Amino acid sequence: MTAEQNDIDWMQRALKLARRGIALASPNPAVGCVILDHDGELAGEGWHEYDRRDHAEIAALKAAKDRAKDGTAYVTLEPCNHTGRTGPCTEALIAAGIRRVVAATADPNPNVAGHGMDRLQAAGVETMLGVCEKEARYLNESFARWTQSKRPLVLMKVAMTLDGRIAPAPGKHLVREPYWITSEGSRAHVQTLRWGADAALTGVDSVISDDPLLTDRSGLPRRRPLLRVILDSALRIPLDSKIVKTAQQDVLVFTISTDEPRIAELRARGVRVEVLSAEAGRVPLGTVLDRLGAEGILTLLTETGTRLNTALLAGGLVDRIHLFVSPQIMGSDAVPAFKGIANPIQMAEVEVERYGNDLGLRSLLRDPWAAQSPGLRDPRPEA
Repeated sequence: MTAEQNDIDWMQRALKLARRGIALASPNPAVGCVILDHDGELAGEGWHEYDRRDHAEIAALKAAKDRAKDGTAYVTLEPCNHTGRTGPCTEALIAAGIRRVVAATADPNPNVAGHGMDRLQAAGVETMLGVCEKEARYLNESFARWTQSKRPLVLMKVAMTLDGRIAPAPGKHLVREPYWITSEGSRAHVQTLRWGADAALTGVDSVISDDPLLTDRSGLPRRRPLLRVILDSALRIPLDSKIVKTAQQDVLVFTISTDEPRIAELRARGVRVEVLSAEAGRVPLGTVLDRLGAEGILTLLTETGTRLNTALLAGGLVDRIHLFVSPQIMGSDAVPAFKGIANPIQMAEVEVERYGNDLGLRSLLRDPWAAQSPGLRDPRPEA
């Protein structure tokens, strides 16, 4: 085995560990670390869970103990070089006598990127950056978006037919009864998307027509409940809807209505209500993203109808899109997924998956790792 392949294999193990932090590390990144002793044998490994505080490097060092001296650390994100809830991981690696550090990617914050590796190099530690970078960046796209803009990564999910329809024509199906466009396999994968998200967003029209629960039913562990976000300009959400009936401060309605009695009714049922200033007569989408980002929401999954799908895309607010395409044709009278987008939306580097007879198409629309505002400070809770 070549030295290059050896680095890739150990980094793949670190990435596997990092994935254990999905839904458990937020609002911090999901990070994994593997430490080899001076003979190249596994000495310790760890990953980050927010509630356990220890970063992946610290967990791995604790497992490796004295065997870390003159060893190699493989970490999926550049070690931090600042003090927050815990001390700098760079200093812990140096103190343990680590000889070499291999990191998959630099920190996404342009004010922090490279500082950790610089500190290690200054202490005489050999460093390498970029092993399995693409996979590491995919894992922490949402953290990259948040650190650079203080907004969550917006992941748009759309289930549609071959002719781009998301529901039968009005009057063709029962109100408040779900109509499944896609297969059970596709719907199971949507639950995985919800598990990896901090919040899921829909519009009041979807609540009225489909009466969804919008909960994470993956059965996989998560640190905090999925926040269910509803955009409802006039507070039309039914009090007997499934979302309201199951609310336990995990439902957040953004509105421009000042109907105090209605707001009080919703709050009495465990629904959070936030009144925003109108923008063109609607709930302002940018302000919604700002508020969610301030609450530590890193990933926002959107499951919306025609108007909101179109508004989010036309506003350039979608970072990644995931289409679930069912092999059926509904016709022009059915409800379209998008309507009135003036400029074409390009999907670059499309990844294709199969869910039974359905196709899954996913693509990045905006690179969250590209520096957006170099002057922003690091908004992580640990900073």
